[in-house]
Parts: sequence; structure tokens; C-alpha cells
Amino acid sequence: MGGWLREDDALAHIAGICFKTGPPRQTGVELEWLVRDGQDPAAAVPLERLQHALAPLGSPGGLPYGGRITLEPGGQVELSSCPAPSPARCLEQTALDMSVLRATLASAGLVLEGRGLEPYRTPERVLDLPRYQAMEAYFDAAGPWGRMMMRATASVQVNVDAGDEGDDTTGYRFRWALLHRLGPVLVAAFANSPLWQGRPTGWVSTRQAVWANMDPGRTRPPESDGDPRTAWARYALDAHLLCLRRSDGAAWTAPRDMPLRSWLRDPASEGRPALEDAEYHLTTLFPPVRPRGYLELRMIDAQRGDDWMVPALLVTALLDDPVAARAAYRATEQLTGGQELPPWQMWLHAARHGPGDTRVGASTRACFSAASDALARSGAPEPMRRLLADFAQRYPELGRCPADDDLDALHRAARTQLPEGATR
Repeated sequence: MGGWLREDDALAHIAGICFKTGPPRQTGVELEWLVRDGQDPAAAVPLERLQHALAPLGSPGGLPYGGRITLEPGGQVELSSCPAPSPARCLEQTALDMSVLRATLASAGLVLEGRGLEPYRTPERVLDLPRYQAMEAYFDAAGPWGRMMMRATASVQVNVDAGDEGDDTTGYRFRWALLHRLGPVLVAAFANSPLWQGRPTGWVSTRQAVWANMDPGRTRPPESDGDPRTAWARYALDAHLLCLRRSDGAAWTAPRDMPLRSWLRDPASEGRPALEDAEYHLTTLFPPVRPRGYLELRMIDAQRGDDWMVPALLVTALLDDPVAARAAYRATEQLTGGQELPPWQMWLHAARHGPGDTRVGASTRACFSAASDALARSGAPEPMRRLLADFAQRYPELGRCPADDDLDALHRAARTQLPEGATR
């Protein structure tokens, strides 16, 4: 393409690289964790201590199945799995990598905690990279949401192949549509962030509320027009520049309120954009389903213990089994909006109420049931089938989500602190 990247070329390039099609085969996960001091959970963990603890895992063979360890701006630890040829293989290998990661941190007195949002402390940003400096400056103009996201949130990200060019359930158009219909279900079922600074926020997934409030042009789903490639490319060009890489030591801050499209049309203010600039811009977009050749699901709160496996099992069972895919598509019809509640508002409705909401709860239970049947048909290992079933019995079937455990514990603690004879 060479030289100045023009708008039409950018549209074509973005549409071409973000949906790499073929028979869906591979699965991956990215697991973000908050980190605690094992002796003093309220204490901040200095970056130097965390880096020293993780150092043994940075060498070849540090993790048995090649998972990659990175740090998020607030000191969250992320384990990114290698792509695996099946969901079961992905979970088995990642579980072994996770056991090594936990043991390594434990030997340094550190503990991983699975929550979607740091519930008590207000973490500092510990990574002082130009990208994160620019991101924080950009988001600060719109309120506290960006700092909360960067410093205090954690998620389970499930990565699946985009699909093929067909029109059946294996086609990328169907898979893209189904994942967006499943959005409220995944937000609600795995909501695990009801507290901020020790108090209930009124949301079971405050993390989802944070993402929604940050910058809608880069965090909400693209408007659907029937063609995911075109919709995504337009979304990318309409999103404002968040940061611009510079090699002269200058800050990476970008001009305010400048979409990529405007820069492509009139590059005078910042020089001529190149292909690499457009590709880097894509890394600053954070919709709940992000196409990166494969599809990256970003709407799921981090989970406690080994429950991170459940969303991966649920998503892949509903996508990969044609019977389950069609059942999930039907089950989520009532969550697609209409005059009463626009589609994106249903995501926020699910983040506020979880499976306790009548419609969200019914769709969630139907999706778990369809996934359970699909796992049985596929011959998935019994421990994994049991993991999904146990989670369903603890949460969706009771109209609950993991956030309810934190809220119940908070209420119990409040009752024990009442004066003798007092009532509430």
C-alpha cells in the first residue's frame, strides 16, 4: 500500500484482517487476575515485588504449556494461553499453567484473586509506559471510568475462531450475531464486581458499567448492518484517536476528538498516517466482541478459583454445536431489544440486575441447558461437564451470580456489627 494510507484502503485493509475465515477449530483464553499480599490483603503490591515474583516464569519453559504472562496498568496479572485445537485441550493446558503461576506467586507470598473489579482499594497505576500515560490522559477528560478500568478491573476473555464464509452456524456472520445476542447472558451469568471502595454500587457487574461509560465509540458494539466486516471497519474509522506513537520522546497523546477517518482525510496536523498507524489504532478499541482475525470476548468478569473454565465451556459449546447454537439464538430473542429497551441497554440491564431479572434469567438458564446438552453430545470430559452443571446449580438456576456471594457476605458482616438488641 505504501506511503499515505487513504480512507478506502484503510476500510478494505481493516475489513480484511479482522475476520480471518475458515472452519472454526481453535480456542484460547486470557485470564486477568487481581493480586493480593497473602498476609495483608489490604496492602498494595509494589511493581518490583510482583516482577521479581514472576521472573522465573519469563524464561523458556517457565509455564508447561507456553502461556504468556503480562501485567496490566494497575498490576493485574494476565495469563494468555496458546491456541488449542479443542476447548477441552485449552482448559486442560491452561489449568496446568495456572497451577504453576499460582504456586510461583504463593512462594513469594502473593495470591491471585478472581473478581471483576478491585472491591476495596483504589489502586495506583504501576506501569508508566507512553501508551498508558496517553490512555489515562484521554480517558480522564470523560470522568473516572478510564482510571477504574485500567487500574482496577479484571476479566476472563474467551477467544474463538471467526468462522467460515458459509451461512450456517459455522459461518462468521452467524457466530458474530450469536455472540452479540449472548452478551447480556455472559454479563449476567458471570457478574462478579458489585463493590467499589467497600460499598455496593447497585450493579452486579460494575466492571461492565465502567466499560460502557468510558468512551462509547470504542467500548460498545458496532451498529449491525448485516455485514460484520463492513460494520467493524466503519466503527474503527469513526473511533477517536486515543494515542499516537512517537519515536522522538514526545508524549503519545492524540489530538482531541479526532476520528481515524478525519486523520485519513486530512493528515496535515499529525503527518501522513501509514498502515501501521491504522493497525495500532485497532489495539485501542475495546468493544465486547473484538475481531482480531479471531473473535475476542471481553464482557466476562474475572471468576474465582477454577470457575474461569465455565464461560469458556459455555461459549464454545453454544458456538460449536449446531443444535445448541440454534437453541441459544432462539433463547436470546427476548434480549435483542425493541422499543422498550434498545439492544445495548439490555447489556447494561443485565449488568445491573444479573440473572435475577426475569428475561435475562430465563435466557441464561436456557443457554446453560443447551450448553450442557452439547457437552454431553460432544463427549466432553466428565469433570468439565460437572463444572458447568455445578455453576448452573449455584447461580443461574437460583437467579444468582457470583456477585451475590459478595453482597451476602457484606450483609452478614453488617448484621454482626449491630449493637445488641438492634434490628435492621
